[in-house]
Amino acid sequence: MDRIDLFRIFVRVVDSSSFTRAANTLGLPRPSVSAAIKELEARMGARLLNRTTRKVAPTQDGLALYERCLRLLADFEETESLFRQ
Repeated sequence: MDRIDLFRIFVRVVDSSSFTRAANTLGLPRPSVSAAIKELEARMGARLLNRTTRKVAPTQDGLALYERCLRLLADFEETESLFRQ
């Protein structure tokens, strides 16, 4: 999975506070979302989410990454739209 996809999944998980809700809105299987978060945490070298059986919340590192991901994804979408007719 490329980094942009990992960032999109991460943002969706944080926004929905749930792996299951994120998977449903993205149209992905829940295990794929979980694997993507594990891959992103490995790439970043930090734990990004605190997980309980009922809730998912970002860690301090996760909050910092979330804010950067929001800006990066907005810039990415804007850049792509420059060339659409």
